[in-house]
Amino acid sequence: MRRRELILSGLSLPLATLAGGGLLSPLTAWAADNGTTFDNDSVPAMARRLAAEPFRKPPADLPKWLQDMGYDEYRDIRFNPAHALWRKQGLPFQAQFFHRGFLFKDRVQVFTVAAGRARQVDYSPDLFTFRASAVRGRAGADLGFAGMRLHGTINRPDYFDEICAFLGASYFRAVAKGQSYGLSARGLALNTVQPVGEEFPVFRAFWIETPALNATAIIVHALMDSPSVSGAFRFAIKPGDETVFDVQARLYPRVELTHAGIAALTSMYEFGASDRVGVDDYRPAVHDSEGLALLTGADEQIWRPLHNPATVQDSGFQDTTPRGFGLMQRQRDFAAFADSEAHYEKRPSLWVEPVGDWGKGAVHLVEIPTGDEYHDNIVAFWRPAAPLAAGREHRFDYRLHWCSDYQWKRELAIVANTMIGAAAQPGRRLVIIDFKGDALTGLGEKDLKPDVWSGAGKVLNAVAHPVPATGGWRIGFELDPAGTQAAELHARLLKGTQPVSETWLYRWTA
Repeated sequence: MRRRELILSGLSLPLATLAGGGLLSPLTAWAADNGTTFDNDSVPAMARRLAAEPFRKPPADLPKWLQDMGYDEYRDIRFNPAHALWRKQGLPFQAQFFHRGFLFKDRVQVFTVAAGRARQVDYSPDLFTFRASAVRGRAGADLGFAGMRLHGTINRPDYFDEICAFLGASYFRAVAKGQSYGLSARGLALNTVQPVGEEFPVFRAFWIETPALNATAIIVHALMDSPSVSGAFRFAIKPGDETVFDVQARLYPRVELTHAGIAALTSMYEFGASDRVGVDDYRPAVHDSEGLALLTGADEQIWRPLHNPATVQDSGFQDTTPRGFGLMQRQRDFAAFADSEAHYEKRPSLWVEPVGDWGKGAVHLVEIPTGDEYHDNIVAFWRPAAPLAAGREHRFDYRLHWCSDYQWKRELAIVANTMIGAAAQPGRRLVIIDFKGDALTGLGEKDLKPDVWSGAGKVLNAVAHPVPATGGWRIGFELDPAGTQAAELHARLLKGTQPVSETWLYRWTA
């Protein structure tokens, strides 16, 4: 079973019904043959109307055979590419749809927009092939869509590869050229690891702008809803060597949101060279992302390796006007994972670049224990310092970079690897950090020194030296926990008093 499909659907809350409360009328109008007027303010206006009304659950209208089917049966329902939107017109993008069923029970409405008018994409069983064990429903029944995906010629000019997919709650994922799916983004995170329980807003409807014949980007609008908040999103999606989403998010809370997560990212980290205690696996590492990268408003570049902890960990990195953050996959060699099926070296990194001033808040990193590679256990997002007040609009614009790597301050060396194991002295841990980058070229053994400290326990025997085999440098030290259960570690390379590397941070837990 595909891990991402299971996780995204398993977290999904029911969609609010599009029927009733005055909302059905405009959506039904868009389904008419002649369409209705649509512009960039149409979905925000609808979200404002939703937020002014009580949240309503959708009707349970999915036939029992689709509700009860298993994964293998669901996989036997495939969209027929011959029916992809714009295939016959020869346009540079195509759209395909996911069928409802299995864990994907909620209906998502889809519209196309052309010449300023929106028209609904009607469901038909003829759009799909129902193979093997899948049972075909009653011909002509409006079973509906669960989500959608976009295709384009990202890898070669004669084939439309999948670029991105919107499926389950407000989750979506994308790839750049030569990559395979890994981590996901989502429209909004609410109450993540809070005692009240997490709430998962849902994309209820999408409007896809018909691309021009020479278009290099495609525009998608999305309407989001949940018991606590509605929202309107606009995505300008440009695939390539780096696939970029320009995101405009407008949120309309029904209640005050004290634990909102903006530009939320979700990934998986099971183990790596810093985290192999109790691991019995032939592979050197298993993860979609290996670290949280930060570029702060104070212009500090930070690298925080991920950890599979024994208990849930929530780390907050306070900041003002952040310049960016992301969950990154820096290891790009097959040997780093040695997995000929999963190919974790091809998973995307995802960098969030705020547009405008986001003010005060914190980047949160949530690490959840996992015993396998099938469950996402890493979450990162921006949480504003002030709660999002009910009854008003809150706007966040940002750019998502789905990429192999992302360059921030090129004058600094970056962390290439983090390795942690037992030290010779019982009870101590040996920490090794490798750095790489042009900033280290030509430096001798006495040119740099380590800057290492810990918020708890004791740092002992810290050294820094070049590694001729890699052309980089290494910091090594021992951590004596001295009875503490957790320690915040800090390390960087200095030339005199000036840093020549990014700052390495790590939360060690017993």
